[in-house]
Amino acid sequence: MGKSFELPELKYAYAALEPVIDARTMEIHHTKHHAAYVNNLNKALESAPEWFEYPIETILRRINEIPEGIRTAVRNHGGGHANHSLFWEVMIPGGAKEPHGALAEAINTTFGSFAAFQEQFSNAAITRFGSGWAWLVVDGEKKLRVYSTANQDSPYMEGHTPILGLDVWEHAYYLNYQWRRPDYVKAWWSVVNWDVVGRLYEQAC
Repeated sequence: MGKSFELPELKYAYAALEPVIDARTMEIHHTKHHAAYVNNLNKALESAPEWFEYPIETILRRINEIPEGIRTAVRNHGGGHANHSLFWEVMIPGGAKEPHGALAEAINTTFGSFAAFQEQFSNAAITRFGSGWAWLVVDGEKKLRVYSTANQDSPYMEGHTPILGLDVWEHAYYLNYQWRRPDYVKAWWSVVNWDVVGRLYEQAC
């Protein structure tokens, strides 16, 4: 049997993304919300331990093969674990502020310009009703797409590979921004690590 899933450590301090995301929000988000997704995912899979052999990305891609009795729990908590793991990875203070190389070319080709892409992505984040995520993904044809998903649903469930995700659940921003989600979305662009996003794009292609 493979190992149970674990909460990944952050590669930076909780205060590293201030003032965009405050340290208290980061700490609660990581140690409480993400940790709960990991714990509940492990509990759900106890009745189907053979799935511990697979990475979470594979489990989500094969979500319809998960036993029906635990499928919703794995969808919610496994999605939460995968989504947050990517979220922490694609943010860093002082990272490249714009994409470069192959990713920059693909964004320009697909969306017309980096600014046009930002507008489309921001709109997906701002207009997602209730809780969810905005995504930049590589689809099955190796093309870039922008969309949002509800709750903790993951692009892996659609056969896509997420390379940039923005959490728009209220727990991600409410201490600082309250109801002002658009302000949070606008500020967040300054902490995206485009070096990581570019590497993820090249791996997905």
